[in-house]
Amino acid sequence: FWLKPLWPERIRLTLLDSAAPSRAMAIKGLKKKVAVKGKKALLKYTVDCQQPADDNIIEPKDLEKFFKDRIKVEGKTGNLGDKVTVSREKSKIQVSAEAPFSKRYLKYLSKKYLKMQQLRDFLRVVAPNKTAYELRYFNINEDNDDE
Repeated sequence: FWLKPLWPERIRLTLLDSAAPSRAMAIKGLKKKVAVKGKKALLKYTVDCQQPADDNIIEPKDLEKFFKDRIKVEGKTGNLGDKVTVSREKSKIQVSAEAPFSKRYLKYLSKKYLKMQQLRDFLRVVAPNKTAYELRYFNINEDNDDE
């Protein structure tokens, strides 16, 4: 059997509300997410195709066009707009993009381009520093000492 509460429900609620501190007090660990307004970080990456371009194996302008056609912004290709810019200086391709853009995505696209040109067996994509990739030849004459 259940006992009925001694105090009516309405009185109990008002007592609980008055005993509690002000309602404006924040819950510990719960923070409001505030949108940061201002300039977004601009990321600049370069893809250097100096070695294969000197040997006339690939054309840097073709790789630049490939990047312009294939880079996705917000899930859509051909949607570069102001967020991503692709430019070329001789054999270096520079990609400037607003914050959510990964360097790894450039490596993925570069490898995809090499595969399309059937050069994936001869060239590889290497990162010489934090903001750049470089197309290099595989070192084929490395293991000839064993024979």
